[in-house]
Order: sequence, then C-alpha cells, then structure tokens
Amino acid sequence: MKKSLITLSALIAAVFAGQAVRAEDAPKARADVKAEAKAAVKADAAPKGEGAGAVEKAKSTKARAEVKKEAADAEKAGTAPKGEAAGATEKAKSTKARAEVKKEAAAAEKAGTNPVGEGAKK
Repeated sequence: MKKSLITLSALIAAVFAGQAVRAEDAPKARADVKAEAKAAVKADAAPKGEGAGAVEKAKSTKARAEVKKEAADAEKAGTAPKGEAAGATEKAKSTKARAEVKKEAAAAEKAGTNPVGEGAKK
C-alpha cells in the first residue's frame, strides 16, 4: 500500500510540474501584448506599414553638393531627363517602307509560313 501511495504521489507531482511548465508557455493576456507593443513603438522598434520589417536606407557614395552640381551641369547641357516620360526610350524606326512590309506579309500569308495562334514559334 505504501509503495502504491508513493508512486501515486510521484505521478501527481509530475503532472502538476508539467502543467506549471505549460503555464509559462501559455498565450499572453491582451494587456501584456498591448504593453509590449506600446514599448516597441516607444523604442521605435515596431515595424511600420505593410512591409515585412525594417529596411536599410540606401547609402549614397557622393556628397549632396556633388550630386546637385552634376544635376545642374546636366540641366545646362540639356541632357537631364524631364517630365513624366523621363527614362523612356524612343520607338525603333523601321528600315523598310510600309508598302514593302505589307507585300512581304501578304506573300508569307499566301505561302502559309505566317505563324498563327498561341502555339506559333516566335
């Protein structure tokens, strides 16, 4: 009887010890989470916006004055991009006349060498 009582006591102690460990891993209360968030915001460690986290700002290799001078020089030389289309490339000019291109397309269509549809090789 004593042996089974000791075994039962040890078993109960192990169960309660396991529950105590699980209690430490239990979800935090709402107030605790809000306090942690407030502390993170105060320390400026909380991510802002929809991004995944903090992103390092790009470091410039030139001084601000140097960049401004280059921009002024480009403006003076007329090479600085202007407007919304800045950086856009010009359309390629054709080397053939329109009539010649139409004639070639008609000949390819007639010969059946004109690729048609999604499965056509480009």
